[in-house]
Amino acid sequence: MIPKETIDLIFDAARIEDVVGDFVSLKKRGVNFLGNCPFHNEKSPSFTVSPVKGIFKCFGCGKAGNAVNFIMEHEHYSYPEALKFLAGKYNIEIPEDPNYDREEEQQAINEKESLFLVSDFARKFFTENLLESTEGKAIALSYFKERGFRQDIIEKFQLGYSPESRSALLQAAIDKSYNPDYFVKAGLIGERENAPEGQSKHYDRFSGRVMFPIHNLSGRVIAFGGRILQSNNKKIAKYINSPETAIYSKSKVLYGISYAKRAIISEENCFLVEGYTDVVSFHQSGIENVVASSGTSLTVEQIKLIKRYTENITILFDGDDAGIKASLRGINLILEEGMNVKVVLFPDGEDPDSFAKSRNSDEVKKFISDNAVDFIVFKSNLLLKDVQNDPIKRAGLITEIIQTISLIPDAIIRSVYVKECSSILDVAEQTIVNELNKLRRKKFNNESGEQVIEENRKQSITDQEELQEEVETRGVYCEAQEKDLVRVMLNYGEMPMETEEKDEEGNPVSISVAQFIMASIEEDGMELEHEAAKKIYTIFNEAIKADGILPPPQVFINHPDQEITSIAIGMLTSPYELHNWEKHSIYVNTEKEKLERLLTGSLTAYKAKKIEQMEKEIRDALFKKPAEKEETELLIRFGEISKIKQLLNKPFGRIILK
Repeated sequence: MIPKETIDLIFDAARIEDVVGDFVSLKKRGVNFLGNCPFHNEKSPSFTVSPVKGIFKCFGCGKAGNAVNFIMEHEHYSYPEALKFLAGKYNIEIPEDPNYDREEEQQAINEKESLFLVSDFARKFFTENLLESTEGKAIALSYFKERGFRQDIIEKFQLGYSPESRSALLQAAIDKSYNPDYFVKAGLIGERENAPEGQSKHYDRFSGRVMFPIHNLSGRVIAFGGRILQSNNKKIAKYINSPETAIYSKSKVLYGISYAKRAIISEENCFLVEGYTDVVSFHQSGIENVVASSGTSLTVEQIKLIKRYTENITILFDGDDAGIKASLRGINLILEEGMNVKVVLFPDGEDPDSFAKSRNSDEVKKFISDNAVDFIVFKSNLLLKDVQNDPIKRAGLITEIIQTISLIPDAIIRSVYVKECSSILDVAEQTIVNELNKLRRKKFNNESGEQVIEENRKQSITDQEELQEEVETRGVYCEAQEKDLVRVMLNYGEMPMETEEKDEEGNPVSISVAQFIMASIEEDGMELEHEAAKKIYTIFNEAIKADGILPPPQVFINHPDQEITSIAIGMLTSPYELHNWEKHSIYVNTEKEKLERLLTGSLTAYKAKKIEQMEKEIRDALFKKPAEKEETELLIRFGEISKIKQLLNKPFGRIILK
């Protein structure tokens, strides 16, 4: 268990814009920062980060929280894990708990956390074998040195070596009391179906390979890539990767992204390469805004991951025509996501790895800058080689390029490429526009039909969810009014207001808004029913009764209860901000300036709703036809409640139907 003093230190150190900025490209907007939400797909940014309040809030999907909540949500960490992550980021030491129980913790963590744990153990095992074992130094470390990798780069990327023994990792795990089943689930250890008698069914999947750990956005190891070094068997794959696991989805991960994200933001561009060594060599050359698709075809999820940090991608190809043509689909996907794509082709016999090793950083950057061309020039030059003077093939090429242009969502960018296409391919601009419009209409009609089906499906699900929610919350009759009272307490609770009471000198007694609300509720013997609102109300109540000091907003923003944090942030934030209109002689009344009326209205609305609830309860009781005496008592009670209701509504001019 982490001591409260340490938790407070972590919250004090964690700057929300710094924490979120590691995962999301943020732009300054007034006193806040704005970016695309990492929790749902959106084209217009609605994800707001407030450094002053120390919170984030997406007004699109509703996700909200503090720095710890963000890490929990984004990385799927538990509360203690998120605190430990931030402690590591800000170099805060977490004291050891003398009551720490390894077995108890092992039972408490879920499968994902177990996979993170064994993956990190394997990473340390592979690194130690590379740098410290005789076999690792002789075989693997010498290989990396021959490739020209410096020691600091080897350590930065946590490169390693899996020994030739088919049970080295397995035995090391058993020696440390780890459960081999988790290593199997992490794809580190395989299982034989028919193991010989007396032999273990488990074996190391990566034996005899140099190891490239694959990290998630926050830098935790989630998978590995392994390259074989000594084998004459052509059937053995040169590279193998971890299989899909609960923490690793190949289509959603980019190699090197945790090292590259800050550089991508600062350079406003992402270099996309194919292999692990391409990324490592570029970093060694001082170029860090580079990631790899790790030999897999580029996916939409990977493109969206890059889009969090930049709208610009530069694809770096070697001279292999077959590989380039196979990668053209990736260009189409990038364009379809509304991103800008350029392509660089390295000289024959060169790839990003070899090119970066033989040149310094400035030379590599200059080559990329001088040779980067937009997709239409690249695709045209590439495909024109196959067309020659064949008119049918030429027509097919033109159609293919127009289809690519049609994928671009922005009309202005499309029109620019239409002009360029017309010039390069010597085709009338209007002809291209006509064909482009046909493709766009066809695409729109297809998507519209699918969208109608999808919207109907979503509406059906929404209706079911709303019905279920109504059943679950039907007992909370005054939910909206209770939330409104708590919202007033959170936003204006510390503000003073005068009461009708007088002190010894005849001056009005002043109390805080929060105290006034609580006194009013307790005076009438009422209790809040909505669970989250009641929790916040209780924290206020207990704090005032304990030392008479109101809890500040940060108590709720940084509360370990996610429900309290979420509802508090929702009440403390607004998607709309008033600019400084006073300098233009435009004056707008805010809630704060109309606080007395707001407070009276909120309390009256809550009490009126409570009375309405009482009336309903009496009507329900009368409907059951009680005994005559009980019926009389209920009718008298109903009359008294109706009079109170009229008195409550009178100051607001509400019409009461008699």
